[in-house]
Amino acid sequence: MLGLRRLAVAASVHRPVRRLSTMSPPTSPILSVQPTRGLVDEKLKVVVESLPPGSPVTLHSLHHSEDEDYWEAFGHYVSDFRGMVSVSEDLSFGGTYTGKEDMGLLWSMRPVPGSRKGLRLRKMNVCSPMLHNISVYSGHVSEGFREQTPLTSVLVERWYMAPGVKRIDIMEKGVRGTLFIPPGPGPFPGLLDMWGGGGGLIEYRSALLASHGYVSLAMDYFNSQELESADLEFKYFETAFNIIKEHPQVIPDRVGMFGLSLGSLVTMHVAAESTIVKPRCCICVSGSHFYPRDRTIKEVIMEPRSNSHRLRIDENNHHVWRDMWIHLLDDPSKKVDVGKINCPILLVNGKDDQNVPADECAEDIALLMNAAGNGHLLSRVLYPDTGHLIEPPYSPHFRASNFKAAGVATKTVMLLWGGQTKPHSDAQEDAWRKILSFLQHNLYSSTPPRAKL
Repeated sequence: MLGLRRLAVAASVHRPVRRLSTMSPPTSPILSVQPTRGLVDEKLKVVVESLPPGSPVTLHSLHHSEDEDYWEAFGHYVSDFRGMVSVSEDLSFGGTYTGKEDMGLLWSMRPVPGSRKGLRLRKMNVCSPMLHNISVYSGHVSEGFREQTPLTSVLVERWYMAPGVKRIDIMEKGVRGTLFIPPGPGPFPGLLDMWGGGGGLIEYRSALLASHGYVSLAMDYFNSQELESADLEFKYFETAFNIIKEHPQVIPDRVGMFGLSLGSLVTMHVAAESTIVKPRCCICVSGSHFYPRDRTIKEVIMEPRSNSHRLRIDENNHHVWRDMWIHLLDDPSKKVDVGKINCPILLVNGKDDQNVPADECAEDIALLMNAAGNGHLLSRVLYPDTGHLIEPPYSPHFRASNFKAAGVATKTVMLLWGGQTKPHSDAQEDAWRKILSFLQHNLYSSTPPRAKL
C-alpha cells in the first residue's frame, strides 16, 4: 500500500494548488483507463470524457522506478465534438509521441528533466507491479507538470507475474535461478531463460512467460565461482535444462531455450553441442553465434577485446561494440557449429543493433544451416531502425545506457544499443506476438515441431 500512496502523491508534491485559467469545464472530466490492473503486455484503453468540445488537453503518465527515478510520457490532444479524447482513436499532436498511438503513454517514457544520465528502466521485483499515474492536464503542457494540478488522475498497475503464478528460488545441483510456474494443475511446457552480458538474475521475462503458460527458469550464469572451465560451465547449462525437464509440473519432451544477447549465443551453443540437452525449440534475440571452442563465457566476452582498436566511440561518447565482433565471421573456429542444431529456432534481430552485428550473424547462420541441410528449421525476423534491447512490448526504448559487463569490465561505459524509439517500440510489440506464436506452435501443438510464425 505504501508504494501505491507514494506514486499517487508523487505528481502533486511541491506544487501549489490552483486552478488553471485556460479551461474551466462546467463539470470535472472523467478519466477511464482499462484495465487498471493487468499484465505488462496487455493494451490499455484510455478515454477522457466530459470535456468541453475542442479543448486542448495533455495526457501524462508518471512512473516512480525502483531506483527512485521518475519517468514520464505525455501526448497533446484536442477533445472532439462530444468532449471526448480516446488515446487509441485520436491523434497526439505533440509530446513524447505523436499520431494515433494507443500505448504511447508507456513505450515513449523517458526520465524526467534533470534525471541522472544513462538510465534504463527494468523491473527487478516481479512480486510487485509497475505503477503508472495517468493524469489529464488542461492545455498542451510539455514541462513543469509538478507545478500544475491535474484535472483528474488514475493509478494503473502493470504486472509481469499474473495471479496464481508461483515464484520459487532455485539453488539446486549448483544452479542458481528463479523458477516460475503458471497457475493450474499442469503439466506445462518449460523454458530455460537466459539474459546477457550484464549478468545478475533477471526475472521479469520469465515471470511474463509463466503468465502465458510456460514453466520458466530465469538462470544466473555469471556469479558461480565453481565454473572455472568451459567443460564445467557447459555442464552447468545442461544441469539447468534438466532441472526444468525433470520438474513434475513440466512436460519433459516440451522444453525450449530462450536467450537474449549473450544468452542467445549460449542457447545456440548448447543446442548444437550437447548430447544430453535436446530442446524442443530455441528463441535467440539480438544474438551472435561467436563461441570459440573450449572457452568460458568470460573468455568469450573478452574475445573481441583483442580487437579493441575496432572499438568506436561516437560524437556523444557512446561506445559502439559491433565492429569488435564482426571480423569473427571470417573464422569458422570462432563460431558455433549451427549445422548441428536439430530443432526449430527463431532469430529476432534489429537492423540498427550497435552492440553486435546481429543482421550479418543471422545471414551467416542461415547460410551455415542451409549448407548443413537444416535450414528449414530456421525462422528469422529483422526489424529496421531497431536496436539491441528488444524487450517485452511497451517497454521504453533505450538507444544508449550505462553498462558494465559482469565479471569482465573494470568500469561502466555509456553503451550504444541502437534503434529509434517509434520503430523499435513497434518491433517489440510485433516480436513478442511472433515469439508467443512460435512457442505456442512448438511447445503446445500436438503436431511435430517445425519452424513457423
